[in-house]
This record gives sequence, structure tokens and C-alpha cells, in this order.
Amino acid sequence: MRVERATRHITADPERVFRAFTDPDLFVAWIPPEGMTGRLEEFDPERGYRMVLRYENPPEGGGKATLDTDVSVVRRVLVDPPRTLVEEVDFPSGDPSFAGTMRMTWTFQPEVTGTLVTIEATNAPAGIDQDVHVGAMISSLAQLARAVEHGTVG
Repeated sequence: MRVERATRHITADPERVFRAFTDPDLFVAWIPPEGMTGRLEEFDPERGYRMVLRYENPPEGGGKATLDTDVSVVRRVLVDPPRTLVEEVDFPSGDPSFAGTMRMTWTFQPEVTGTLVTIEATNAPAGIDQDVHVGAMISSLAQLARAVEHGTVG
């Protein structure tokens, strides 16, 4: 089974970090990786969301949904604040290499000087390049750290 992980220490307590996942305006501001913008079409902090991600510079071959977009349909299957968040992610696409459900598990481990945030992605569709995916997770974690550490999260 394909598994990808990324971690980052964030200098804020787990409760503060977890809030960045439940406020839709804040969430859409940090979750898109560098080079993308996001728009939420639906958002329920307990049940999930539907997000359209737009590439600033689309990749060769285009995005998963259109030439310049990806769409993520996310079900939150476990919301255990401020410790764990488990999501099941589908990518609506005409390309069968993006079929299947990916599981994203976010954990928030308290540390003396903040929180260790870990993302683990399992069962990513074959059409998602592993190195690009890990890079996107690292980018989102960096943006989460900036949002939480610099006061955009109350």
C-alpha cells in the first residue's frame, strides 16, 4: 500500500492548530499548496467539504478535473479535537488514474514548545505523483504554520 507522510513542528498548542481545520475562511487560506488557490463549494467542520483548487501554472497534461483545476470531495470520518482528524478524499475526474479513495490522517501531538503535526496519506491514486504529493503536503504544513504562528488563528 502506498503511504506518504509529512510532519512539521508548529509553535502553538494543539487546540489552536486544530481550529485552523474548522474555520472555513482560514482553512481555505492555508490548505492549498503553494502555486494553487482554493474555493470551498461546501464546508462542514464535522462532515467534510468540497474544494476546487486552481493551479496558477497548470501542470503539463492539466489538472485532475479540468486543464487548470483539481476537485477534492472530502468526508471527515473521525474528528477528535485536538488530537486527530481522518478524512477520505475522492477526486472527481474523467481519468481513471485518479479513481479510488485516499485516506488522510492528521495527528496533533503536544510538545513542550508547540505541536507536532503529521499528515499520513494512504491509498493515493496512481495518477498522483508521489514526490509532487509529498511536496504539496509539506507546502500546506508550512502555510498552516504561518497562519497559526502569526496570529491569523484566534
